[in-house]
Amino acid sequence: MMIETYNLTKQFNGKGGFIDISLSIKEGEVFSFLGKNGAGKSTFIRTLLGILYPTSGKGMMLGKPLGDVETRRKIGYLPELFQYHNWLSGYELLFNHGLLYKMNKKDIKERIEVVLDIVGLKGHEDKKIKEYSKGMKQRIGLGCAILSDPLLLFLDEPTSALDPLGRKQVRDIIFKLKHEGKTIFLNTHLLSEVELVSDRVAIIDKGRMMKVGTMKELLLSSVILSIGNCNERIINELKRFDSALRVKGNEIELSVENDELLPQIAASIIENDGLLYMMKRKENLLEELFIKTVGEDGVE
Repeated sequence: MMIETYNLTKQFNGKGGFIDISLSIKEGEVFSFLGKNGAGKSTFIRTLLGILYPTSGKGMMLGKPLGDVETRRKIGYLPELFQYHNWLSGYELLFNHGLLYKMNKKDIKERIEVVLDIVGLKGHEDKKIKEYSKGMKQRIGLGCAILSDPLLLFLDEPTSALDPLGRKQVRDIIFKLKHEGKTIFLNTHLLSEVELVSDRVAIIDKGRMMKVGTMKELLLSSVILSIGNCNERIINELKRFDSALRVKGNEIELSVENDELLPQIAASIIENDGLLYMMKRKENLLEELFIKTVGEDGVE
């Protein structure tokens, strides 16, 4: 596993932060932390990176305890609302970051050429940072984060301040990095970003992890049946598939994990003299799930 945490907790004088988070993240996946602003997402990343010390619990990254110095060489980090030196050119910024990683100058120069291509800034590297648009600044920030060719990349709200075009550009970079086999931990409060790029998602609220799973698992929706001549035999048969089904007149709603069960459900209705007028999956949106999980106060 790239990341493992066991009841990891970080609080400030018993308040804020996050509480008892246990999770594991596999190599090559995009894992997203989804939560409102102030939910504890950034504190969690900083604790994983060793910037903050946990209050309790433990964690491992790349098989080493949190804070291991050698492990940090294999990690890239794009903080939220970062600020770089406006008087430097894009190239100078990347070169200085390479020196901070203690890369040799020949490797830095070679890697900068690759990074500029990945983030789409070839031809703009000699411009001053102050001349960059918001989207270009975000992309040069990504360039700094991936300069050392890290195995694990942390992105904290990488698209929150961008317009739709800027968001797409950053998403495209995330897809490129995923294609290269990078493991990416994404913090965001933007539902659209999560749906488009994530392999797995954790919803965090008030410092606690409320749900975690693949998008398919989280958005697994119930089946709605419209049945003529609905009777007790039909309802009892359908309870074999979901003992907690909901009945409202001639409509029945039940949870079915596997679509391969749907023909069996239809057959059980017909065999018991029912008339199946409709069978459909209820549309389930991430926004609906998110609001149900964290509430509507402060949702952006």
